[in-house]
Amino acid sequence: MESLKGPIASLVKEEKKNVFLLADIRRLLTKGNYLLGLPGRVTIKEFIEFLDAKKILHEIAVTLPLEKKVARYQTANANAFELALSLKGNSYLSHYSAVFLHGLTDNLPKTIYANTELKMTRNMNSLKLEQDSIDTAFNRNIRQSNQIARYEDLEIFLLNSKNVDHAGVKEFDLNGVKLQVTDIERTLIDITVRPNYAGGVYEVLNAYIAAKNKVSVNRLVATLKKLDYTYPYHQAIGFYMEKAGYDEKVLRLLENLEIKYKFYLTYKMQLKEYSKRWKLFYPRGLDLID
Repeated sequence: MESLKGPIASLVKEEKKNVFLLADIRRLLTKGNYLLGLPGRVTIKEFIEFLDAKKILHEIAVTLPLEKKVARYQTANANAFELALSLKGNSYLSHYSAVFLHGLTDNLPKTIYANTELKMTRNMNSLKLEQDSIDTAFNRNIRQSNQIARYEDLEIFLLNSKNVDHAGVKEFDLNGVKLQVTDIERTLIDITVRPNYAGGVYEVLNAYIAAKNKVSVNRLVATLKKLDYTYPYHQAIGFYMEKAGYDEKVLRLLENLEIKYKFYLTYKMQLKEYSKRWKLFYPRGLDLID
């Protein structure tokens, strides 16, 4: 294989990605057999050892939930986002990962969020909304996934959500590599729903401020309708936009979705203020960010 190091490296480069599964390595070996004349007696183990020794691909071990370990093979140009998306098929980057990629924060994230949609089910939105049920739900602790993969000092949250046919998910180019990422509108919705996956409500508000000249509110409203939440998250979105200084015409688009219930910006707030316009409880002190 030594004489074929260059052509093998070219085969890897042609894949236009930097993180490979074992199945990808098997496919590369088969291509090498047919296209480069690699001997059929070369085993997958020998091929992997060659790729590692020649610094074409480096084998790493990722710890999945329940301490299960999986192997990944990556180039020197690999990044944490590619690694995260390789752990579950058909997943996409969301929440604070998407906030960072869209340039809505200057903070370098230490945690990656990758979302996978569940299989389609009927009557997904079956909860009957009542004020008592809203009050009870938001006086509890916020739910947080315990499905976390780890590699060195990196944490990757492997989130699951209901099936919405990848609404608001777009292809994103990162240094020539195509990633599936929620667009700005879907990202703002996601971090409103789960502020704990974006650093908390102060970070969410900062993201709304940074997105002010980038976001299409019409597209955001259309995406919100597709996501079909039981809870009136449009009230929280409108509140964030008001605090971030969005135009009144924009705010009225959210008000037109009907404001019927008292709602909450986040869960289990100890000290609260109340917005009459949005019928929304929010943490005391959030006004100080203005």
